[in-house]
Amino acid sequence: MTRTIVFIVGLLALAAGAPELSAQGRGGPPPGPPPTPRAAARIDITGYWVSLVTEDWRHRQFTPPKGDYLSVPLSEAGRRTADAWDPARDDAAGEQCKAYGAAGLMRIPGRLHITWQDDNTLKLEADAGTQTRLFHFGGPEPAGGDWQGASMASWDYPRPPIEGFFGGLGPPPPGGSLRVVTTKMRPGYLRKNGVPYSAQTLMTEYFDRFDVPGGDTILLLTTEVNDPQYLNQPFWTSTHFKKQNDATGWNPTPCTR
Repeated sequence: MTRTIVFIVGLLALAAGAPELSAQGRGGPPPGPPPTPRAAARIDITGYWVSLVTEDWRHRQFTPPKGDYLSVPLSEAGRRTADAWDPARDDAAGEQCKAYGAAGLMRIPGRLHITWQDDNTLKLEADAGTQTRLFHFGGPEPAGGDWQGASMASWDYPRPPIEGFFGGLGPPPPGGSLRVVTTKMRPGYLRKNGVPYSAQTLMTEYFDRFDVPGGDTILLLTTEVNDPQYLNQPFWTSTHFKKQNDATGWNPTPCTR
């Protein structure tokens, strides 16, 4: 009985190794290098996009009054900082772009231009504030410390089901999401009226593309902002953009209040 068990185990081991031995015998070429992030992209988000203001209209189309931080889960320190907002002080300090940092920029209505800077780096330009974000796939993390911080990107797939966005799009088509994690940001504003985020902020974004009936293409950006200094809990937003055929309306402008 013992010899029989040993014999069976030996057969199983031999069978498990057979495919590897067979492949070695065929003398096939060695596997090539993995595809670049650009070649591995499961969705295409390049091109020109224009904002669709589908939520928080009064906080995005206009600068809210001081102290209006409805829906933002500010901590006590965050409320104190927001209540002390002084736009003249920002101007005097040369910090007119505090609302145009990475954690606030995508909520400012305007247009985006997304291109590949190289095979490992996506470039996102916003005409609002004339800002540029770089999304790095792998490699060393950038130094950061400026308004846009350091953003590391990856392709996440399969994409999880997302329902109910933009009038009920239903389950997404096959594909994936672009996941971007941003840190090392210069302190700025979540909203133009001084609602703060700190240098400790960690922001995670998911970019999803939807090709909807009628020929339109929608870019859905789902964002989670975590800030241990100024937020009691994560701050979630969903921001929509519609794809344009060309650069019509593209108008880089300086940071404004």
